[in-house]
Amino acid sequence: MFFWKKFLVVFSCAVMLFGCALQKQKEPLFDTITVVDELVIDENSVPIFPKKAALTTDTARRFSIELPKRCEVDWNNQKVVSVVPEEKIEIVRLGSGDALPELKVDDYEFKNLTVKQALDKLLLGTDIAVLESEPLYEKISGTISTGSLSDAVELMTKMGRVYYFYDAHNGELTLTHRGKWLIKMPKDETIIMALLDAMHGADMRNLLVNWQDKTVVFEGNYQTEREVAKIIADIANKKYMLAWDIDVYRVYPRTDNPIVWMNLLPAFGDKNVKMSIPGVVGRALVVGPEINTKTLQEFLAQQANVVLISQGTFAIPNGWQSRFDIGQCGKEERLETDLIIGATGVYGDFGGKNKIDAKIVLRTSSGELSSFNIPSSVGDNYVIVGIPTHSFVTTPETLVSPFAELVVFMSPRIISVVDGVTGHDDSAEELIGEALRDFLNE
Repeated sequence: MFFWKKFLVVFSCAVMLFGCALQKQKEPLFDTITVVDELVIDENSVPIFPKKAALTTDTARRFSIELPKRCEVDWNNQKVVSVVPEEKIEIVRLGSGDALPELKVDDYEFKNLTVKQALDKLLLGTDIAVLESEPLYEKISGTISTGSLSDAVELMTKMGRVYYFYDAHNGELTLTHRGKWLIKMPKDETIIMALLDAMHGADMRNLLVNWQDKTVVFEGNYQTEREVAKIIADIANKKYMLAWDIDVYRVYPRTDNPIVWMNLLPAFGDKNVKMSIPGVVGRALVVGPEINTKTLQEFLAQQANVVLISQGTFAIPNGWQSRFDIGQCGKEERLETDLIIGATGVYGDFGGKNKIDAKIVLRTSSGELSSFNIPSSVGDNYVIVGIPTHSFVTTPETLVSPFAELVVFMSPRIISVVDGVTGHDDSAEELIGEALRDFLNE
């Protein structure tokens, strides 16, 4: 009996060991592997990426010192009217090389010659050689009664719309179509922004801005120089500049109903909603200062979720036009990134009253979406409503609610440029109370 018990115990152990052996044989002898594009991938694999072209990374390309100045608005310290002293905007030619010899020119006449030919004739008998960096075909004619060599060279190169560089060591006077300039800017950053925007509008992209010493360096040809000189002269002649501070919201109604904009009247009173201007798409409301970014968001929050998608500011000389790019100051990539808000404005007499007469245009790469002619008083704000978010959807279907809409809040400002006053006090730059009323009644 004992023998059979012992046999059963040994047999049971043998069965268990045999089962474990079978189980062990069933386990895979190798780790699971994955093959992707003929590459073996396992948990110890190092990620392999395709070779990237030698291009500036996206985040580096978007870096800009200007963006914080353009894309931030301090609504708590906004100046509706500010006064800045007039400052001279100076443009200086760079890269003309060494000073020319102090030689005198008398009774020199040139007729139907290229600049190089005229200078070769003038410098005949000197050790100065005239070179061209590229072929220059402009013909010039004239007479110099008397003057210095430097004045004569300056006159003839300007007549031929070329620039020169003098190397005294090698005795070479090089002529070229292109030059480099430095603009000494005013201290007020709003005026700097307006000047930069005007230059960008003239298709000048190679601008090097030093915000510390308020200078701009640019390169170009004779036409570029003339265009910049015209812009500077025009800005210098303006008594006023206009600026707009902007908030752009996407509004999502909490129910399957659109925003009821008529509720603005009982919420704020009809005295605070001064004008209603329809556009092809949307509507522009001219509202009083009681309706601002804070109170507007509080009103919208009762009916919808409100998301700030862009914020910024832009300025124009009186009578000019400029634009605000939603995508440039966007909080992130959104459907509305393609939207541009353009503005043309004049501050002055409007039917016997001082008003801002503005045209606001909403535009995308597909063309103009809507526009509004808006006459308003200083201190008024604009609220553009009723622009469906679906206006920016490019796919046949979308998850965005059909009642979602774009809301643009714009607050215009006046910048008065006055004659520079010795001992100018920065505290006097903001006009409030009686001082503001006196200014507006001038």
